[in-house]
Amino acid sequence: MKQTDQWTNRLGFILAAAGSAIGLGAIWKFPYIVGTSGGGAFFLLFLLFTVAIGLPLLLGEFTIGRSTQKEAISAYRTIAPGSLWYWVGRLGVITCFLLLSFYSVVGGWILTYLMRGLSGQLTGPHYDALFGNVIADPVGAVAAQFVFMLITAWVVARGVQSGIESANKYMMPALFILFVILMLRSLTLDGAMEGVSFFLHPDFSKLDSRSILYAMGQSFFSLSVGVSVMVTYSSYLAKNESLVRSAGSIVGLNLLVSLFAGLAIFPAVFSLGVEPTAGPGLLFIVLPSVFEKIAFGSIFLLIFLALFLFATLTSAFSMLEIIVASLAKGEGAKRKRLSWLIGLLIFVAGVPSALSFGVWSEVTIFGKSIFDAIDFLVSNLLMPLGAFLIAIFVPLRMKREVLLAELQADTPLGKKLFVVWLLLLKYVAPFAILFVFLNTLGIL
Repeated sequence: MKQTDQWTNRLGFILAAAGSAIGLGAIWKFPYIVGTSGGGAFFLLFLLFTVAIGLPLLLGEFTIGRSTQKEAISAYRTIAPGSLWYWVGRLGVITCFLLLSFYSVVGGWILTYLMRGLSGQLTGPHYDALFGNVIADPVGAVAAQFVFMLITAWVVARGVQSGIESANKYMMPALFILFVILMLRSLTLDGAMEGVSFFLHPDFSKLDSRSILYAMGQSFFSLSVGVSVMVTYSSYLAKNESLVRSAGSIVGLNLLVSLFAGLAIFPAVFSLGVEPTAGPGLLFIVLPSVFEKIAFGSIFLLIFLALFLFATLTSAFSMLEIIVASLAKGEGAKRKRLSWLIGLLIFVAGVPSALSFGVWSEVTIFGKSIFDAIDFLVSNLLMPLGAFLIAIFVPLRMKREVLLAELQADTPLGKKLFVVWLLLLKYVAPFAILFVFLNTLGIL
């Protein structure tokens, strides 16, 4: 059954898809990877790989979804009937379920920090101890995760236009406005230019093979490709809208947020003499300490937590949506019930992750906490596998004339760019993904 829901217009689609892409990867993971992987040189490589690998993969998912106008599982079945390729869609659904189960835990941490900040309880000097207490508190961690999933399910239950599109229409502009405010404040601090230089001036002597592979991996993970979310989102897009312009806008917005994240964080970090290689604790431990030392810092910390929450929620909407859409199959009457039911199941599945830093901290899977084990499974195994299969599927099973029509490559220049895109998707993307996959497993 074809989708009955559609985005109101291309802008609605771009904001929703950009909201899906701009999440923890862009705001939490990207800054600390830059900090530990060579600064400006890493950012330059990330930009190049995003255009050469991430963009072709994004367009590949768009052509699958828009050409069939069906959710992920049915889309693969339509293009390759009688084969097992529909398991790529199922893999995306399973991946998003697992991903949202621990992603919602981090969302709960952000909510907790934001609530503490609004009530005046987010104060130093021991932010490392505060973060440890937040993630180890079983009742608080589970309750915050529940509230995060409650918000996510409520938005998705309202539908594509009234729920997801409407929420993104307000959250995404607010995210950019808050980022600009935060960035301008950070850039006016004494010594801020040292942080700008670290972030934007490429020093290739700081790069190693692992940094290059990290940049490559970040380039396609940061666009939400590999889990068929963009297959489902593009199935709601009208046939007269340009996929190429939409993809270009989404990639541009994602790169802009990555740039803003660097310009908001590194000038402040360098201004106050903090080590930029702080790792994942950068946002929950280091930055609160930094904001505390500047004028009106508590206000700017609240701004940062608010934009962090918006980015996390907009990504969560897309993860829940692919699961709901795959079961509702275009039947609007099922959406509300399924949204709440699946949201509840994801919450329950995420409870072990929420408890893995406290009462279940002794429980390990292959030497990792429950949270870290699921994170490793999703980020290092399932997502690369999904991206690899999509890069193989599009050139192998989709008809050339369908691809040409979807990408509107009806001019001489358009056909040349089409050939470049197909070559990148067919040959460059699979090998790049394979290299990243082998590296994360320690084989390279």
